Amino acid sequence: MEVVGRLLALLVVLLVGAGLRTTGVLDARRTSFLNDTAYYVALPALIFVSTYDRSISALLSPALLGGLLFVLFATAGIAWLVHRHRDSSARRSVAIVQSYHSNLGYLGLPLVAATFNDSVTAIASVVLGVVSLAQVPLTVVVLSMLNGTDASIERELRGLGRNPVLLALLAGLTIGSVGASIPSLAATGLDAVGSLALPVALLCVGASLEVDAPSIDVGATAAVVALKICLMPVLAWAVFSTLAVDSATFTATVVMLGTPTAVSTFVFASELGGDRKFASLNVFVTTLVSIATMFVLISLVG
Repeated sequence: MEVVGRLLALLVVLLVGAGLRTTGVLDARRTSFLNDTAYYVALPALIFVSTYDRSISALLSPALLGGLLFVLFATAGIAWLVHRHRDSSARRSVAIVQSYHSNLGYLGLPLVAATFNDSVTAIASVVLGVVSLAQVPLTVVVLSMLNGTDASIERELRGLGRNPVLLALLAGLTIGSVGASIPSLAATGLDAVGSLALPVALLCVGASLEVDAPSIDVGATAAVVALKICLMPVLAWAVFSTLAVDSATFTATVVMLGTPTAVSTFVFASELGGDRKFASLNVFVTTLVSIATMFVLISLVG
């Protein structure tokens, strides 16, 4: 019942965010402020306090790295086959991307931190870093290639190099690996700031959800949902069940890869010739449906 209550609370905060946007309370300026708070403050704090007392060798194994990359690229390949006959390249490219590009930062990691212990959260932080470094360039390549738009992979990689979430992960793993320590007061303060990550991020996600009824393509959206929040975690379960990983790694990978489509895919679609309305719809639907699928995943791995 605790998991049900937590996920229902997640849904309520999502809907509150959507309602505040609809009523104008969360206008563009305020939503931007919340996004900045989550992206530059709360999420980095959460990642740092989850990793600063652990070495990278204890968190990142060859099995974890290989398993994550296999699941990501296998899902992307299956998505390419499933969506290859969509009626336009703009819609086909978005459908492929949104079938594998996970919302690891704004939903995955904060939810893991609120639900599981510190060991699982630390692994989830590494999952976020590894998968982000792979899925962002892959998404840019797919969208630009199918839509004939120009995109700089080098620019996107430079952007990842300045990403505060990834920098916090690097700082935490460095401190943990060299055996350094930080003052307990600082750790307590960062932990308090990190606890804000989930509610603030959920408000941001809720404020970004939009549905344009005339643009609904039931078949295409259903396929995206099936691939992203059904097939991808099942594939992760199968892969990591066969690898020599501990229970914390298994739990973190399955839950993180079972998250819905990232809101950032809407931004990439808008910039790189994708179908914006279709992208927005898929973010909305996968996020809502994931409330039920995440409950199943958390119940099974918990």
